[in-house]
Amino acid sequence: MTLPIYLYGWPLLRKPSEDITPDYPGLQTLIADMFETMYKADGVGLAGPQIGRNIRIFVVDASPLDEDDPSLAGFKRTFINAHITERGGEPFLYNEGCLSLPGIHEDVSRPSWIEMTYRDENFVEHHERFEGYAARVIQHEYDHLDGKLFIDYVSPLRRKLLLPKLTMMAKGKARTSYKIKRMK
Repeated sequence: MTLPIYLYGWPLLRKPSEDITPDYPGLQTLIADMFETMYKADGVGLAGPQIGRNIRIFVVDASPLDEDDPSLAGFKRTFINAHITERGGEPFLYNEGCLSLPGIHEDVSRPSWIEMTYRDENFVEHHERFEGYAARVIQHEYDHLDGKLFIDYVSPLRRKLLLPKLTMMAKGKARTSYKIKRMK
């Protein structure tokens, strides 16, 4: 089932998320719905807060980008109760966008690698290191779990320039090709 994606302005997008247990109601259905929603919106990642759930879960499928980065072939994962334990490497700029901020794209600097612990869709624990674009996508989605958005990393001047668009979005005025949850 395709779920509505919450737009900028919803307080939930700014609230830290909570860990869940393996008996979280309807977890497998939720994961399937998150992937379906992400695909319908042409995204490469989607986090729980973006669909109105204050839980530490996000899904990523960066495999469509494997032509540009062969290491992304088959890179499809579910991250539950994810916690970044270390970040490092030379930071690099990349133009990011977000399904909760349609039409806004900004250059964001992020570390080139991360280490993290997380549980997969079967609640098996993993401790892994991710590099390059995979690390970037994961950091972007991970930020949602901590109540952060990619626009938090742009300069104050850029944020000020984005303010009219953000204000309109917070009022529910945005156009997308996917189902959204607007502020009332």
